[in-house]
Amino acid sequence: MSHIPRILIVGGGYVGMYTALRLQRRLRRGEARVTVVDADSYMTYQPFLPEAAAGNIEPRHVVVPLRRVLHRCEIVNGWAVGVDLQARTLEVHPHQGPPRTLPYDILVFAPGSVSRLLPIPGVAECGIGFKTVEEAIHLRNHVLAQLDLAASTEDEEIRSRALTFVFVGGGYAGVEALAELEDMARDACRYFPSVDPGDMRWILVEATGRILPEVGPDMGRWTLEQLRARGIDVRLNTRVESAEGGRVVLDDGGEFDSATLVWTAGVKPHPLVRASGLPLDDRGRVRATAELTVEGHPAVFTAGDCAAVPDLTKPGETCAPNAQHAVRQARTLADNVVAVLRGTDRKAYRHAYAGSVASLGLHRGVAQIYGRKLRGFPAWFMHRTYHLSRVPTFNRKVRVLIDWTLALFFRREITSLGALSDPRKEFELAARPESRFPERAEHPLQEGRPGPRAAEERSGSPSPAERR
Repeated sequence: MSHIPRILIVGGGYVGMYTALRLQRRLRRGEARVTVVDADSYMTYQPFLPEAAAGNIEPRHVVVPLRRVLHRCEIVNGWAVGVDLQARTLEVHPHQGPPRTLPYDILVFAPGSVSRLLPIPGVAECGIGFKTVEEAIHLRNHVLAQLDLAASTEDEEIRSRALTFVFVGGGYAGVEALAELEDMARDACRYFPSVDPGDMRWILVEATGRILPEVGPDMGRWTLEQLRARGIDVRLNTRVESAEGGRVVLDDGGEFDSATLVWTAGVKPHPLVRASGLPLDDRGRVRATAELTVEGHPAVFTAGDCAAVPDLTKPGETCAPNAQHAVRQARTLADNVVAVLRGTDRKAYRHAYAGSVASLGLHRGVAQIYGRKLRGFPAWFMHRTYHLSRVPTFNRKVRVLIDWTLALFFRREITSLGALSDPRKEFELAARPESRFPERAEHPLQEGRPGPRAAEERSGSPSPAERR
């Protein structure tokens, strides 16, 4: 039986999924087998995370199940932890069970990126990123829970802490996440009579002198004016010095308590990149050629956030780590893999810059498309139209469109499902009822009714701890 080449794809994000999609369309039956390795069983369409966090889109509609769309590929869920370039093998640790060693003939190395944290005291303990659907939904539930808390307490210190929301990083992720969540919270205030929109404090901290550099200086300044007009405190040329215990200290002298710290100050290559043994540039990215192979390793391809891909339209520079490049690089990468299998010439990746779009909340946005500048409703409409056309699969396009259509007739949901992050808490409280009311465990809950411990002593039944 003849050997069937194995194409091993590390990462199920933009590059990984789109490469696998194109390969399963282009490869002939039996020409090669494609295996995708990722810790998750789905790909997240990140441009829709802010809208998912704001409740405009159902969270399940911003993710694409890999097993459904990659029906001709093998999916392995687990963590890739090491590459042996000489033996051409990849070590994978499944979520449970012993590690596996997967051989390959061609490796597509695209593990992506993770949040770039700085050694600032308290950030790792108090902050949260905005790269995954889990983080987006947690933030939505958390913000609504803070409104519930503020409306239910008479302690001004607790109330002020709950209603102070801090976002660090003025790029796409930070600006869009803040704008959408602020818009959602402002709309939700109508259901909290004791909470006025003016009581909330939204702060954006940016270390440089501008925000949204992707849309150009003019549109960046316009966005800054719009955010400040909404009462958002935007602090440029400012850094966070510490955030211990929720006490945020800025280098401009600002200091305040906050229960919400969202960290969106850039990304860095996945830790697997440094452990791969592949050549890296000074920013820790894999050195790639214009044909998207790794320098010195013709059987290894790379693209996306983790790769330093030469920008042929700007000699001496590399492509920016964004979704627009990742999707286009995946197409070229897949074609070059097919070219290697068939012994034909590979082609270099060259792109034509289309522009950038950003949402600033419902019916508000900013965009620069092919040199044309848009703002307000036209930019917001362009943002939705562009990303609807780019989200993978017809199924997801229809579902997102239905979500938007329903939002025209019904108001947003304001339910905080905070228990989703700790689903066993209620079950544990049922097993240890005295822990729900620790100060009153020895006293009656109501007049004439014994407390749980007193009732157990009277009946002679064992306590929950004894039963366990």
